Amino acid sequence: MVSTLHIKNIGIIDDLTVDFNDKFNVLTGETGAGKTLIIGALGIIAGGRFSKDMIRNGEKYSFVEASIFCPENPNAIDGNIIVSREIYSSGRNSCKINGRLVTVNELKEFMTSIINIHGQQDNQNLLNSSKHINYLDSFAGYEILDLKNKYGELYKKYNEINLELNKNYGDDKEKERKLDLLNYQLNEIIEAKLKSGEDIKLQEEHNIMKNSEKLQENLETVDQELSNDAIESISNSIKCLEKICGCGEIYEQKLSELKNIYYEVQELSRDISNMKEDICFDEQERDEVERRLDEIYGLKRKYGNSIDEILKYKEKLEQEITQIENLEEINNKLKKEKEIVRKEMLELCNNMHLIRTKYAKTLSQEINVELKDLEMPNAILRVAVEKEENKFNINGFDKVEFMICTNKGEEEKELCKIASGGEMSRIMLAIKTVLADVDNVETLVFDEIDTGISGKAAKMVGEKLKTISKIHQVIVITHSASIAAKGDYNYFISKKVIDEKTFTSIKQLSEKEAIEEIARISSGDITNVSIAHAKELRQAS
Repeated sequence: MVSTLHIKNIGIIDDLTVDFNDKFNVLTGETGAGKTLIIGALGIIAGGRFSKDMIRNGEKYSFVEASIFCPENPNAIDGNIIVSREIYSSGRNSCKINGRLVTVNELKEFMTSIINIHGQQDNQNLLNSSKHINYLDSFAGYEILDLKNKYGELYKKYNEINLELNKNYGDDKEKERKLDLLNYQLNEIIEAKLKSGEDIKLQEEHNIMKNSEKLQENLETVDQELSNDAIESISNSIKCLEKICGCGEIYEQKLSELKNIYYEVQELSRDISNMKEDICFDEQERDEVERRLDEIYGLKRKYGNSIDEILKYKEKLEQEITQIENLEEINNKLKKEKEIVRKEMLELCNNMHLIRTKYAKTLSQEINVELKDLEMPNAILRVAVEKEENKFNINGFDKVEFMICTNKGEEEKELCKIASGGEMSRIMLAIKTVLADVDNVETLVFDEIDTGISGKAAKMVGEKLKTISKIHQVIVITHSASIAAKGDYNYFISKKVIDEKTFTSIKQLSEKEAIEEIARISSGDITNVSIAHAKELRQAS
């Protein structure tokens, strides 16, 4: 259960801590005091959506933290789990479970088994027939859970096979078109006879060709300078050193070094001479190099940024062509596998249909009993289960819809077409009452479930919530004296203005204070008559 909730910088809440208890916790207070903000904070800590507009004016972030007493949970430390969520005006989220950072989705998944918040969204779920199957399956419990899990795995596999079949180029004409394109691409690459690194070598040749005149002129000058002047000068220098080398070791060393230079210059001169000869290109050679480069660049634009990438694409084309040419065999194998999966799914669907049909009758009967207690004596709700043969969805092939007749003599219609807001709240509560025994979630939060109802109906709503609180921790916001009187623990939420800023506070009420609050809700004022009435309501709880 949620034992402590700490809220900071949400709406008019500056810094608020509330200690909740087990059983039935009732929150009341003046309009606009911040009751809904407290439920909103529980929604935020449960991984719900958060708007930056909720951050308190003038602050940069909001913070919500909850201590959850859950001794059987493996994540608990000394029986408690601490979850927190910090949200900044920039949109950045920081979620933690026992100090460990988690994503919002991880927080939401974790909290799903701990807290459920029921408000207008639940009424919207009742209006959405696609959600009705979830209520029925929750009621059926473990009897259908194993089948649903097995079916879910098969359904995923079934969709994967269909996706693979759809990817396999559709009909024969589409397959032939694809094959023609792939063969064209493959032949274009094969005919090019590409070699790794060829483009780099050709580019170097092309650069030389473009600069051949400049190269020829400068290499000619270098060749002449080396051949005519440098070699002759070095040779004369060697002869001079030979004449004096006997005068000391240093002269012999320099003579040796100069001879090495002479040989190197001779070799360099020969290389320059050869390079000069190699630069002679005719226009035909140049045209051939440019044509080949254009061909390679054209292939690069289509198939890859380098020759190596193009050759890898060629291998991929060959594999894909082989696959398409053997596609009939591959598809036949997939179709056989699909049929096996379909038959297994069909068997599971039929079994789930039988279970749903059985539990639909029981659920209908139990909800109708609760509706009578909630002052809807003539309402008859029926959980309709219909097969949609071979139309598989995530839940099987069953379509489940709540049908209702609210008055005698009227025609049964879809729930979404007939129920009012007050009726929807009572129908939701009836369902929650019936599902209380099979619902594993510890904390149930009801946000103004008394909307649209009053009098005896509100009294019965309070009794149903009291019944649910025997199994779950219940936290309720209400404006009804009848519901507030049923609370095991009553809290009053108020607001005050200090230095032009509004602040929310919460207080757990003593028995005397609780009776005064019930009296205030009942008549709008605390009088001897309203106090007597409040005591009467309290004793009746």
